[in-house]
Amino acid sequence: MAATAFSSAAISQTKTVRAQDYTPGIWVDPDGCEHWVMDDGAEGYMSPHLTRQGLPVCREGNMCGELSSDQFFKSGSSALSASGRAQIKQFFQTAGAQYYIVMGHTDSRGSDEANMALSFRRATAVAKVGQSAGADIADVRAYGERMPRASNRSSAGRAENRRVEIMCIR
Repeated sequence: MAATAFSSAAISQTKTVRAQDYTPGIWVDPDGCEHWVMDDGAEGYMSPHLTRQGLPVCREGNMCGELSSDQFFKSGSSALSASGRAQIKQFFQTAGAQYYIVMGHTDSRGSDEANMALSFRRATAVAKVGQSAGADIADVRAYGERMPRASNRSSAGRAENRRVEIMCIR
């Protein structure tokens, strides 16, 4: 009798999970190299896409866009204005790349942890606009203050370091 009660309790807690269709294809990693994806990732099976000579197939990437964080975001914020979203959407609609990598950067003010989080939120905001424009975003990266372009000792240098870069992979 106890076994029957246990089975009834287990059955009442059973949940139905709907699966999604999965179509194997090519995945482009953040450095632009292709991998064949053979399953839904449950077992993590992926193999490099190679040429007949055994070399990895990698796509050409170049820095094709840069957004000044000061122009598109309020200080400490990752919210885009309507005009900023429209400008970014226009960029993605005309850039013509197959994949994009979006990278966020900050100046050195604030903690490393806060800067990493802010640069990720800003890059994600730009990537979401790209996706809404039909762009295929291969990766979103956050660098915080770790890859400065200019010295953080001057306000002009800090302003140059606050940016979101977009790499086009063709």
